[in-house]
Amino acid sequence: MTDIICIGHITKDKIVTPRSEVYMPGGASFYFSHGFCQMEDKQISYRLITSLAEEDMKAVDDLRALGVETQVIPSRHSVFFENIYGDNPDERQQRVLAKADPFTKEALLDVEARYIILGSLLADDFSLETIKYLSQRGILVVDAQGYLREVRGEKVYACDWEDKLEALKYIDILKVNEYEAEVLTGLSDLRQAAQQLAEWGVKEVLLTLGSLGSIILYNGQFYDIPAYPPTQLVDSTGCGDTYVMGYVYRRAQGYEPRLAAHFGAAASTLKLEGSGPLRGSEQEIIKRIPKECR
Repeated sequence: MTDIICIGHITKDKIVTPRSEVYMPGGASFYFSHGFCQMEDKQISYRLITSLAEEDMKAVDDLRALGVETQVIPSRHSVFFENIYGDNPDERQQRVLAKADPFTKEALLDVEARYIILGSLLADDFSLETIKYLSQRGILVVDAQGYLREVRGEKVYACDWEDKLEALKYIDILKVNEYEAEVLTGLSDLRQAAQQLAEWGVKEVLLTLGSLGSIILYNGQFYDIPAYPPTQLVDSTGCGDTYVMGYVYRRAQGYEPRLAAHFGAAASTLKLEGSGPLRGSEQEIIKRIPKECR
């Protein structure tokens, strides 16, 4: 059986700044897969299932060249994000110029793994029926981000997760940031929000807080994980996906949640220091972590 399967669209991203216009691949599954390429334990097997248009297959070819086993479900279009930045890089206008076909239960009937990660980008990527089915095929890992974004026309709007009370019963590991936790629960107290998510059925809550670190809730116990300071701030895109990659990789190796979260945090910091996906090695990640937390 495969240890880890990630399912998600690879996107086509258009990045516009006052100085340049760049096209590049992206999406949670893209950052997760490239991050996993840097891991050294070849006993942990990994597979990507993605969906994109034929014209954008170079991103898949590049991953296969790195040794990533990749299955492609054909789609009429790729997800196409346009991100326009002004002089202030924290201000962004985002449009979705094209959407890929959603993942369906019927297309994923042969999926089985120890861990199944859903790299959702938009609210309708994975239906409730698909979540229920995949929860029977492995430990289900979800980043809430995609479920809190919907597209109307070409614009992206924040939204609540319509099926959250039913869906969360089937999700084993849920990653949220502080904003997403409050949207989902209505609670501004982060620990209360994490407890609410656990009461709704989530077994491991990963609450990421950027430069303030992260909080893990597992079996009723909270663990505070520091953020490891970067040597330089280059590119935050994909940091959350890299955190999840590191966490799930360590959990698949048998590490407890606290130690897995330290590894995820350090991996995220290393990714932050460079443009594009994670390039640093597993040993470079480990060096960032105090010995008692490795």
